[in-house]
Amino acid sequence: QVQLVESGGGLVQAGGSLRLSCAASGRTFSSQVMGWFRQALGKEREFVGAIKWNNIGTAFDDSVKGRFTLSRDTAKNTVYLQMNSLKPEDTAVYYCAAGTSVWGRIGRTQKEYSYWGQGTQVTVSS
Repeated sequence: QVQLVESGGGLVQAGGSLRLSCAASGRTFSSQVMGWFRQALGKEREFVGAIKWNNIGTAFDDSVKGRFTLSRDTAKNTVYLQMNSLKPEDTAVYYCAAGTSVWGRIGRTQKEYSYWGQGTQVTVSS
C-alpha cells in the first residue's frame, strides 16, 4: 500500500509559478513511476507529467512541456511539480499518482497508476 499526500496548491496570477509536492509513504518499488494528473471542472482527468523514481526519466503532456518540470527527493520520498508561466487553462485539481514502470515505459493513462492522492486545487487568475 502506498499513501500519497499532495500540497502546494493555491491561487496565482497568470504568468506566476507554483510548486506542488507529493509525499509518498508506505510500500514503494524501485520501478515506481510518480505521475501528476489534473482535472478541470467539467472535464476529464488528464495526464500532466511523470517521473521515474530511480532513474532520471520524465514525460510531459505537450500542453505543459517547457513550462513544468519534475524532480524528486528520494530521501524525503517526495516528488515536486514545478509549474512556471502558469495560464488560466492550467486551473484544475492536481492529483499525484504512483504506478509501476513496465518495460521502462512512463505511463500516461490513469489505469497505469494504482495509488492516488486526494488532490490539490490550483487556480490561475487572468
